[in-house]
Amino acid sequence: MDITQLAQPLATPLAATRPFHPVRLRQTVLKMAHAGATVHIACAFSIIELVAVLHRHHLSYPGNAPRADARDYFVLSKGHGVMAQYACMHERGWLSDADLESYFADGTALKGLSDSRIPGLEVTSGSLGHGFSVGVGLAMGLQRLRSDQKVFALVGDGEINEGPVWEGALVAAHHRLDQLMMIVDCNGFQAMGRTEEVLSLGHLPARLASFGLAVQVVDGHDEQAIDAAIRSLWQQQPGRPKALVARTVKGKGVPFMENQNQWHYTRLNEQTFAEAMAIVAAGLEAS
Repeated sequence: MDITQLAQPLATPLAATRPFHPVRLRQTVLKMAHAGATVHIACAFSIIELVAVLHRHHLSYPGNAPRADARDYFVLSKGHGVMAQYACMHERGWLSDADLESYFADGTALKGLSDSRIPGLEVTSGSLGHGFSVGVGLAMGLQRLRSDQKVFALVGDGEINEGPVWEGALVAAHHRLDQLMMIVDCNGFQAMGRTEEVLSLGHLPARLASFGLAVQVVDGHDEQAIDAAIRSLWQQQPGRPKALVARTVKGKGVPFMENQNQWHYTRLNEQTFAEAMAIVAAGLEAS
């Protein structure tokens, strides 16, 4: 399917009969990664509950149109977690089964990093550290339009090593962009090692607060807690941008991937795919 076709929402979104269930989202990610022989599985798994809650409760897309003028904006600055967003886009009806089955194939539109040419993806991000500043610009534009639309920007904790994130935070606080929320996926790892060993962030909530953001910390896999924290943040300290620091587990949902950084770049083979799918399916039955 080409990009222009992807822009057309399906008549009956899959979400109407299948809400954003984290287990099913993980199944979709596994199927995509297996079909495309791609990496970044663990990176997607750490943000599944975060994107599920956003799509279920907080992101508004009038007419279920991914480019509706009055939409809220979800900026996936952590572009290598894009399979989690693709899974949600599939449930919204923006992507078909065939799109997912041909993921990463030659000549197809869906790539392994966020690409703004795909409706439902607001930024092209893979070179980390830049998406949040795009979110700041979007929020500034909405402020000038006196719009109540929201901007959510999801960044990784390793990504926060990049200077533009902190420049963006300063600008957001200076301009009182209180319709902007940074969500930090704190899974403790980045591509080349543990975040604290590569470049320590210190006490991240306090550091973000020192830049002028209103901050809350949450278990990034507790959907009720995530939802409550987002709602609470929007009510806090008018005139200040928000930051939700989510404590997550890289590879969450498949024990042999959890906190195993090799799954940043490891591809599934037939055995690991079957094992992971069985583990995830058991979680669905238990729920």
